[in-house]
Amino acid sequence: MKYLKVKKDFPILNQKINGKPLIYLDSAATTQKPKVVIDEIVNYYSFSNSNVHRGVHALSERATDSFEEVRLGLCHHINAKHQHEIIFTKGTTDSVNLVAHGFRSILKPGDEIVVSELEHHSNLIPWQMLAQTSGAKLKFIPMTTNGELDLSTLGSLLNLNTKIVAFNHISNALGTINPVKKITSAAHSVGACVFVDGAQALPHMRVDVQNLDVDFYAGSAHKMYGPTGVGLLYGKSAWLEKIPPYQGGGEMIAEVSMEKSSYAGLPHKFEAGTPNIEGVIGWGTALNWLNDIGIENIKTHEDNLLNYALELLKEIPDVVFYGTAKERAAVISFGLKGTHPYDAGVLLDQMGIAVRTGHHCAQPIMTCLQIPGTIRISLAAYTIQDDIDKFIEALKKTILLLN
Repeated sequence: MKYLKVKKDFPILNQKINGKPLIYLDSAATTQKPKVVIDEIVNYYSFSNSNVHRGVHALSERATDSFEEVRLGLCHHINAKHQHEIIFTKGTTDSVNLVAHGFRSILKPGDEIVVSELEHHSNLIPWQMLAQTSGAKLKFIPMTTNGELDLSTLGSLLNLNTKIVAFNHISNALGTINPVKKITSAAHSVGACVFVDGAQALPHMRVDVQNLDVDFYAGSAHKMYGPTGVGLLYGKSAWLEKIPPYQGGGEMIAEVSMEKSSYAGLPHKFEAGTPNIEGVIGWGTALNWLNDIGIENIKTHEDNLLNYALELLKEIPDVVFYGTAKERAAVISFGLKGTHPYDAGVLLDQMGIAVRTGHHCAQPIMTCLQIPGTIRISLAAYTIQDDIDKFIEALKKTILLLN
C-alpha cells in the first residue's frame, strides 16, 4: 500500500512522552500543525501585525489582503457560490450558535427542529436552547446499533412544521459518514433549512456545498492542520440575509447613532470586533499545505491505514467495536472487555500513545450503546503504519496489565 510521507513536517511529533516516542492518534480532537503554519503565524506577528479592514496604512492593508485571501481560498475549497457566504467564526461551535441564535427571530411555538442522535454536543445543545426560547419542538433522527442514522424514520419525522434539520457530516465519536445529499433533499422537500456540522469532514474529504445543496455548513481550522480559535460558517446568501447578527460591535455596522444602528453587508454583518487575524492567516497556509498534498491523497492514505488498523484489532479477542457503519472515516471507537476506557487510556499514555477516551462530547451516542465511553483512535495525513504497529503492541501490553 502507498502511504504519505509528511510526518517530518510536524515538529511536535518528534518528541518522547514518558520516555517513549510520541504516537499521536487523537487527530479527531485536534490535528497537529505543520511547521509552515507555525512559521506563518510568527511571520505575521513579525512583519504584518495590524488590525484588518479599518486602516489605510501599509501594515493594515497587508494584513487585510492576507486575511481576505483566505476567505477566497475557503470559498473555492468548498465551492461556495460567493465569497461573502464565508463567515469567519471562532470555530464550529460558534458557527452552530450563530445560526441557532439567528433562528430565535424565525421560530415560533409549534415549529419543529430535527437533530440526529449522532451529534457532538456542540450540534445539539444550541438547538435545545433554541427550542426552549422559541417554544419549538425538538425531534430526533434515531441511531442504529451499528452507528448509522435510521433514515427510514425521515418520512414520519419531517413535515411542514419542520423548520431546521441539523446533523453532522461525519461523527466525531464513531467515524460514520452520513448521506448529506439524501437528508438535505428530504428536508428541502418540506421547506426546512439544513445545517451541517462539517468539522470532521473537511480534513478527510472534498466538500462541495453547492453539490450538497446545504443551507449552512460549519468547520474548524484546528481540525484541518490550522490554528485553534478560528472556523467558518458557510451560508447561502438568502439565509445569511434573513437571520440577524449574533453579536454587535465594531466592524459589523453601516451607520451608528445613539438611538439605533444599521448593519453592514455580508460577510461583515456577522464578524463583530477584531477577528483572530493570525489564526485566519495561519489557516490559509494550512489550507495550501493540505491542497498541495491533495485531499484525495489524504483520504486514500487514511482509508488504507484505517483498514490496516481494523484488521489488526480484529485479531485481539478483548476488543469490542462500536460503530461499524459501511461508510466511515478515519476513526475507530472500541472498548476492552471488563475494562473502563479511562484505565486503558492512562496505561497507553505511559507508553507514549495518545488516544482519546470517554464519551467524546457525544453522551447520547453512549447512552444508545449503553456504555460509559470508548477508546478512540483517529488518523491523519501524518499517521504512519509504524504508529499503528506500536499502538497495537502497546494495546496488547495494556490488556495484559489490566487482566
